[in-house]
Amino acid sequence: MALPDVVTLFCDLAATPSPPGEERAVADQVAAYLDELGLEVSEDDAGAELGATAGNLFARLPPTDADGGTAIFLCAHLDTVPPTDAIEPVVEDGIVRNARPTILGADNKAAVAAMLGGVRRVVEEGLPHAGVELVFTPKEETGLEGAKAFDVSRLEARTGFVYDQEGPLGQLVVAAPWSTAIDAVFLGRAAHAGIAPEDGRSAILTAARAIGDLRLGRVDEDSTANVGVIRGGSARNVVCDRCHIEAEARSRDERKLAGLVREMVDSFAFAAAIGECEVETMIEEKYRGYRFRPDDRVVQLAAAALRRVGVEPRETLGGGGADANVFNERGLACLNLSHGVEHFHSPEEHVSVEDLERMVDVTVALVDVARAA
Repeated sequence: MALPDVVTLFCDLAATPSPPGEERAVADQVAAYLDELGLEVSEDDAGAELGATAGNLFARLPPTDADGGTAIFLCAHLDTVPPTDAIEPVVEDGIVRNARPTILGADNKAAVAAMLGGVRRVVEEGLPHAGVELVFTPKEETGLEGAKAFDVSRLEARTGFVYDQEGPLGQLVVAAPWSTAIDAVFLGRAAHAGIAPEDGRSAILTAARAIGDLRLGRVDEDSTANVGVIRGGSARNVVCDRCHIEAEARSRDERKLAGLVREMVDSFAFAAAIGECEVETMIEEKYRGYRFRPDDRVVQLAAAALRRVGVEPRETLGGGGADANVFNERGLACLNLSHGVEHFHSPEEHVSVEDLERMVDVTVALVDVARAA
């Protein structure tokens, strides 16, 4: 039995590796697909700016009439987390998975395929619409970099949708967190660990003391914190004089996030004082959060589209960032939707054939309900 077009398209996209910064081959596939539909595709210079092989792709379907309605934009990212093996998509018992022990890349290529498949139906069936715009971004996985570099003034639509939430169809991410990166470099004093350890001041020990004092994991119902990277030391017999830790904090409450970051920085300073070390702390806002009400238009449109294809919408609170965060920060209403992909970033990542097809239907339904809004 022949596979549905969207499944074939998805497998072709997934089989082409595109870790952050190396999106060229997939960008070319997407551009060729849109060109075949008769759409003009432009690419900005974000690739050169970000050190990537491809920039943001942009295409527009002008509205079919002047009767009003809501123009919408759809956005998905072209990159995946780096695979650790080949990607060989296989379809078994209605599920697409990787035959090799690494990611499938359905985050976010299932969304790319669904959006392209939906637009193909709009074009080929001559469906009326109020305007549809497409944005495909690079380097999302490294901090939403492509979206941040995209010039949103190019968009005529003020309402958009991203499909980048893990889990069953129907989830509407009505709130997403603010995120801050915190780097701390502890500076101690080197010494021979066997001859004169008392002359040293261990940066590793100081960092460990600081980390031990942090509230990590799920801090409260809105907030999380993590230390993800520790680097330091030169040899096993040298008291370490430099240790660098990379941490983050997230919260759907901006005030809670500010308090959590301040608490972490204070812990670093206290540990440094106890360990007779210095500490250099760097704080960077990674992205801003957002929150929608149930009666906001973007939520209502998504809910109506899902119900039209037989999926009951469910509001949920997000714990991660997506390109939607960037668009919302810049004054556009952009909602993140789930698209049926399970186990992001893992060898167990998979998506069903049924959900790939239903997300094409959701895309078409979004276009149609927006036309009438």
